[in-house]
Amino acid sequence: MNFIVAVDNNWAIGKKGGLIYNLPSDLAYFKKMTSGKVVVMGERTYLSLPKKPLPNRTNIVLSADGNKYDGAICVSSLDELSAELKKYDTENVFVIGGASVYNLLMDNCRLAYITKINAEKPADTYINNLDKKPNWRLAAQSQVFEENGLNFTFCVYENKKVTKF
Repeated sequence: MNFIVAVDNNWAIGKKGGLIYNLPSDLAYFKKMTSGKVVVMGERTYLSLPKKPLPNRTNIVLSADGNKYDGAICVSSLDELSAELKKYDTENVFVIGGASVYNLLMDNCRLAYITKINAEKPADTYINNLDKKPNWRLAAQSQVFEENGLNFTFCVYENKKVTKF
């Protein structure tokens, strides 16, 4: 299993239920990386999507309340999620948010695809900083790109000690 997210210098990912940065290149990267794959998300992330379910992907929604959504596989616990994910090649599974789902599942992931934005904005949603987690290491980093006045890099982190759930 993997996860994919864009973060700023403070590992902020959002504010008031939305993204804090507009980077079409990052959205294209997200689409390229997850198209044809399985995406795992929390309920609020699913509800925030402009197009539900995400096209050309198997959408799995973790909903503690057991809510159901057309076009998505809905699970209400980590046990149910674990059972569902056994049906797929773990290399083709991506956690896509939100923060509580990232933080809950990140140590179960082998790779993290992080778009690092060299900026800071007011935010209310953060994920755990992989640079401060001893089991994670930066494995690859792109050149610096610039778009909409922002500098960013595409990074791949590797988890040296994946835990099973």
